[in-house]
Amino acid sequence: MAAGRAGGGTRTVVIGGVPAGLLQDELLADILTIHFQRSYNHGGDVHQVTFPTRCPGVAFVTFEDPEVVERVLKKDQHLLQDQRLPRPFPLTVTRYCHNAFLWVSCALSLAVFRDHLNLEDLLEEMQKQSPGLSFGALQPDGQIVVQGSFPELRVLREFLVLKAKSLPEEPKREGKPQQRARRKLQELRGAAEMRNSTRDAQREKQVLVLDTDIYHYVTCFPPRALQGNDVVISGVTDGDITTVSIESAASKAGVLQGLKAKKTIENYSVELQKMLRKERICLKEHGRTEKQRYKQLCRKLKPHYPKVLIIPCDTHIDLVGPSADVFGFTEEVKRHSSWVCQPCRKHCRDVLCEVL
Repeated sequence: MAAGRAGGGTRTVVIGGVPAGLLQDELLADILTIHFQRSYNHGGDVHQVTFPTRCPGVAFVTFEDPEVVERVLKKDQHLLQDQRLPRPFPLTVTRYCHNAFLWVSCALSLAVFRDHLNLEDLLEEMQKQSPGLSFGALQPDGQIVVQGSFPELRVLREFLVLKAKSLPEEPKREGKPQQRARRKLQELRGAAEMRNSTRDAQREKQVLVLDTDIYHYVTCFPPRALQGNDVVISGVTDGDITTVSIESAASKAGVLQGLKAKKTIENYSVELQKMLRKERICLKEHGRTEKQRYKQLCRKLKPHYPKVLIIPCDTHIDLVGPSADVFGFTEEVKRHSSWVCQPCRKHCRDVLCEVL
């Protein structure tokens, strides 16, 4: 889940799929302004366009009239078209305060398809399959960077998996060195299976993939259905993605518990994706003392916003929670960050000497 920043509250929408890098940022902002002012796009007077943002390919559009937000959200599809762009670009438009703002960047390798498909044709098919995603340039080695919401990336992944399974299998001739290597690998696998046979006989594992911020939120605010279950949940994080393992007893009852826990987490994550948003408080320009005071402020505000998850880092603080709570939390931080400094009796905009 990527962090966002904007103002205007109910007058602001989040725009995904902006073709960043094709034109100058100011020019792209102007094209977005024109798009959302046009009547056939259900638009209206634009107060401000925020682009670029901390999330590649994402912009914020704030309208003069909050009723325009409802109109642009009802439009089935927004295509960003301009004679200065090489082609139309589909945009995803979501409400700033009430919908999830999830933006994941991942690198895909299409090399497995090289011997069977034209990669340019495959890329065109992927773009039609997932118009809400932003695709980077296809590299000579088959690598491509894709950005977009976590649910849309998961759909693209399932599409590619089915595509890979449909490829014809080609028999490979193996010489003696390859045969010996394969036998050695089989022996090593057999030995590993024997060493782990006792543990595998006792535990059954279910695996699923979640957005990292969603995973952290699930672990801190687990659904009631998971309470009391005899399952062990752990995760391995790789950037924006976390692979979650759910271990349960290998008995029939244990396997059913594991499958039930997996389904519960999947359903819960879908609900969270609809209601959560993330805001980032940047601390890069602050000294050590100021960073500690910001973190102390967040801890003091936490009881007033129990549904907000605080993730402190050295260069920033991430806030994850329901849209209204996160919005209120960040506004509180902004308000308290400009309070009068009690020790020195001066107005401190960036230093939090005494708050609450």
